[in-house]
This record gives sequence, C-alpha cells and structure tokens, in this order.
Amino acid sequence: MAVEVMSAADDARWMMVAMETARRGIAAGQSPFGAVVVRGGAAIGVGHNEVWKRTDITAHAEVVAIQRACAAAGAVDLSGCTIYTTCEPCPMCLAAAYWARVDKLHYACESADAARAGFDDRAIYEELVKGPAERTLLSSQLLRDEALATFQAWIDKSDRVAY
Repeated sequence: MAVEVMSAADDARWMMVAMETARRGIAAGQSPFGAVVVRGGAAIGVGHNEVWKRTDITAHAEVVAIQRACAAAGAVDLSGCTIYTTCEPCPMCLAAAYWARVDKLHYACESADAARAGFDDRAIYEELVKGPAERTLLSSQLLRDEALATFQAWIDKSDRVAY
C-alpha cells in the first residue's frame, strides 16, 4: 500500500489531536502521552497512556492507539497508516509501530523532554544493544530443543496466516 501523503496542515491537525488526547489522559489521572493512527485521512485509532487505569505497563499511548487501529481495520497490518504521537516513542512503542507496519511516524517532544518530566527510557535503549548475558535483566535459555517443536508445528500448519 502506498504511503499516504499529508500536507503540513494535516500533519499539524493530527498532532493537535494527539496532544488533546494526552490532555484528556492527564485529566483522567494518566501520564502525558497521546497518539493517533491515521489512514485515508481519518483517525482509525486514538489513545492516551492508560498504564494506571489498566494496571498494565504496556498500555502506552502508541500501543493503545495501535490496538484500536488494528481492531478498527480488522487486521494487524497497518500499512498505509501514519501515527502521530506527542513524544518520541519508547523502545516498546517504536517496536509496536514496526510490528504493525505503520508507514510513517511523527512525534512532537523528544525523549530528552520526556526524561525531564520523569519518563527516562535511555537505560532501556542502552540495554537493547547488549547481549543477553550483559543485560541487567537476568536471562537464561531453557529447553530450546523442546520449544523448537512449536515453531515446526507452525511451519507445518497449512492454513497459517503470514505474520
């Protein structure tokens, strides 16, 4: 699918929607992040951070907006979409945008701005470039051979859906 071309005015309008969504989140007792997924000139997923509301550390604004966009699209592939977010995404949210195959991402604040507000994800980015044995999150591999059978079952499944 082709990347949707938006004008600067359209981009600014959608970023303002993301900011208003963040303000609604703050008013609801959540943290200051908002995001909008746009396809074909329409918002198909809007969300603010809902971590405390859901008691779910993964309920960041971008993830919530992507979840809602996937539900609205009836698909996990958001090719042709643009996401507008009030802040440069954390590693999890950036990965979610890649997994959803979003074509374009616009952000307002930088990660350094978020860090000054108490949301510093620099340590996570630093951890991601390390090997498993060097990370602060203790990791070990268990039962690889047995678990490979699940991948083989997937490979052998004639009606599997491409990811």
